[in-house]
Amino acid sequence: MMKRRRAIGALVAAAGGAYRGAAAAAPAAPGQAVTWPEVTPIDGSRFGPAQAEGRALVVVFWSTSCPFCRRHNEHVEKLHRAAAGRRLAVLGVARDRDVAAVRRHAREHGYTFPITTDQAPLAAALSARRIIPLTVTVDRAGRLLQVIPGEMFESDVLELMQLADKEGRT
Repeated sequence: MMKRRRAIGALVAAAGGAYRGAAAAAPAAPGQAVTWPEVTPIDGSRFGPAQAEGRALVVVFWSTSCPFCRRHNEHVEKLHRAAAGRRLAVLGVARDRDVAAVRRHAREHGYTFPITTDQAPLAAALSARRIIPLTVTVDRAGRLLQVIPGEMFESDVLELMQLADKEGRT
């Protein structure tokens, strides 16, 4: 009986270690190139490598039930509007599963930035952290710059506009 428990324990540990290793290797580290997944925003469009190419990106993970996210997203919306015609894209990633509720929330709060509920592939590419709001910045060369946990001040969010004008590292 003890041998079987040890064998099962060893298999579980080995499988868990392999899983953790794969998961830990997936998100880009600061300075590394991001492998962009194709995701579907709630408006039915597509967002992937073609939309990210040559643009700085601000990706914000959030939830409809988070009051900090609501305040944060007001600033993100201002950034999105200010970025029109510039080389900066904003993408919201709702941690919610109910797409209709996310659409309703976005409409009620006047969010016009693209929002997706395809959180798993974006978390795998950008950050495994589950804190919300979570703001991730990527330079125009497609390299991860920062993973910023928590709510940000309006001035700090709007300062991210500078990413549009900075050349990415080569």
